[in-house]
Amino acid sequence: MSGTHRSAIIIYEDADKPVEVRIDPDYETVWLSLNQLAEVFERDKSVISRHLKNIFNTKELDQNSVVAKIATTAADGKTYQVEYFNLDAIISVGYRVNSARATRFRQWATRVLREHLLQGWTLNRRRFEENARELEAAMALVRKAAQNPELDTERGRGLVDILASYTQTFLLLHRYDEGLLTEPKARPGGRLPTVDEARTALAGLKADLMHRGQATELFARERDNGLDSILCNLDQSVFGEPAYLSVESKAAHLLYFVVKNHPFIDGNKRSAAFLFVDFLNQNRRLVNQKGVQVVNDIGLAALTLLVAESDPAEKDVMIRLMMNMLAGENAA
Repeated sequence: MSGTHRSAIIIYEDADKPVEVRIDPDYETVWLSLNQLAEVFERDKSVISRHLKNIFNTKELDQNSVVAKIATTAADGKTYQVEYFNLDAIISVGYRVNSARATRFRQWATRVLREHLLQGWTLNRRRFEENARELEAAMALVRKAAQNPELDTERGRGLVDILASYTQTFLLLHRYDEGLLTEPKARPGGRLPTVDEARTALAGLKADLMHRGQATELFARERDNGLDSILCNLDQSVFGEPAYLSVESKAAHLLYFVVKNHPFIDGNKRSAAFLFVDFLNQNRRLVNQKGVQVVNDIGLAALTLLVAESDPAEKDVMIRLMMNMLAGENAA
């Protein structure tokens, strides 16, 4: 039994009987025609057809989901639309014909698919990271050029700054979409507020919002000791070391936990955003070295809503996204 890659076609051999197999890594499956199914299982085409008909009639598989018509060039040089059946259909037929042979084919197909998917992932990641590095290097040159005395108009420099900012945001969000985000280089430390300090700050926010008619008495009213629990959790140590080592990590987790854990009867998202910004400000991280806010009002609102709508299973990804946003140019 062996497999040799030939573009989208691979060769399956069992008992010295080679069969060309189409691989479709995008759908994580392989495809065989009726003739190839007959070869793999050493049965007449009529037998294979009867099994497929029974599989579809009994609704074991949905025919539209496991059958595809693919243009195939025949020996006579003409192109025909040939029906191909995916791995689910292949295995279902195999259990009816010869389960041992089906098992061998399934094991082979799964191994080959895994290899293709892993290779594709590695190549895609490498290609993206190479493109990202090239783009970032180009933007570094643009920033350097912006300091040239000959570029003496504020408008010209402003356009360069906007281009650089949006380029960094694009790279960050693309890494997020592709699942390539890693934790950035972060600044150790960050003092968290005590629960009394947080409550006092929220009370000031509440008074201001109520004065403007944008909140009621229920705003930031705690459920049990939810806020205290969150702050204690963020300030805990593991084997003598802080569980959350950096300003970025603490800020990201503070926003995430307040949004997701609902420690207040009302106003959890607004309270989370306020505590997030207040923490950054108290630790002198709300504004970067260029005097620009690391996250503006629109960005903060979008980030808070993104956290609120995210699946809990995506927590680590969301945390990395927020940390990268806060780290800015130091992001990985």
